[in-house]
Amino acid sequence: MKNQYQKTIYACFAAYIVQAVVNNFVPLLFLTFQDSYGIPLSQITMLVTLNFGLQLLVDLASVSFVDRIGYRASMVLAHALAAFGLILLAILPELLPSPFVGILLSVCVYAVGGGLLEVLVSPVVEACPSDHKEQTMSLLHSFYCWGHVGVVLVSTVFFALFGVGHWRVLALAWALIPLGNMIAFTRVPIAPLMEDGQRGMTIGELARRKVFWVFLLMMVCAGASEQGVSQWASTFAEKGLGVSKTVGDLAGPMAFAVLMGTSRAIYGKYGGRLDLDHFMAGSALLCVASYLCIALVPSPVVGLLGCAMCGLSVGIMWPGTFSKAPAGLPRGGTAMFALMALAGDLGCSGGPTLVGMVSSALGDNLKRGILAGIVFPVLLLAGLALSRGKKTAEK
Repeated sequence: MKNQYQKTIYACFAAYIVQAVVNNFVPLLFLTFQDSYGIPLSQITMLVTLNFGLQLLVDLASVSFVDRIGYRASMVLAHALAAFGLILLAILPELLPSPFVGILLSVCVYAVGGGLLEVLVSPVVEACPSDHKEQTMSLLHSFYCWGHVGVVLVSTVFFALFGVGHWRVLALAWALIPLGNMIAFTRVPIAPLMEDGQRGMTIGELARRKVFWVFLLMMVCAGASEQGVSQWASTFAEKGLGVSKTVGDLAGPMAFAVLMGTSRAIYGKYGGRLDLDHFMAGSALLCVASYLCIALVPSPVVGLLGCAMCGLSVGIMWPGTFSKAPAGLPRGGTAMFALMALAGDLGCSGGPTLVGMVSSALGDNLKRGILAGIVFPVLLLAGLALSRGKKTAEK
């Protein structure tokens, strides 16, 4: 029974690679957009905000339609939108009078696909028969990191060989991944999230559980702690530290992603021997230290090390919270996963937006913007303390 769902789990791993592509390809082009199209930092910030903001709205809307049309149809739709958005990205900036509007419209399309994936992938894996769900969940989320690494590495090599001016060709190539995985999801088996006769909790029922709000706070902080550095790592390395684009992409976002994936893979392999709460608390403290290194230490080398260390520290935050929630609220169902994804995307939007806004207000000083983002790992520590030790499982 379990073996037949292995292909489903593999397809979900690939779905998180798709998610990594739609979230992390365009940030590598921020300075290119500035130089080629004259788009200011304030509008670049809007691209990040819109991407995760639309994903947030999709998270909320999905509560009303995912169960109606089914997880398979929703997965196929999500991949189709992700592919179409990347294709439009290669076409619209040159086709429309305003390149920024073309980029913005493309981001809107793939953001809807990305938002759907965020809601769907974790519950599909959670429903698959498995003896080690926490480890499987952490391993699942590590594929977002490996996808992030692949996006940065392949893009960097492509730009070095062919020039960043040919980024549109690469956008079309990245679109092949969601197209291929879309076909896979027309065939793989998908297990029901709830057992026969059971129903998931409604939004109202979830809202009456105090621990649910704690989990939402933790998801907001997990997304913000991660993306507050990740989305700006390439720009920070190039502009703030004065290194080349190749060095900036490799030493900034790719090192971040490698260590974030390593953290998740470690828990995926050894999670049975580790205390999740302790692992998350130590990670949050390390995240605070990494933000301080990036923002306060003048050495460029230490700043880059801080970016990498931040990746290691945030790795467990998102999958760890996702694992704690169904353990505490077993009947949470689609509504719980959708609202958890919504909270995470709120953090993914709010974290880099706060960094960008503070940076713009202080003379485009990204270091000061990143220092402002330290509030998120601190709040996650507080949420972890509130949730720790509570008996939240339903009778």
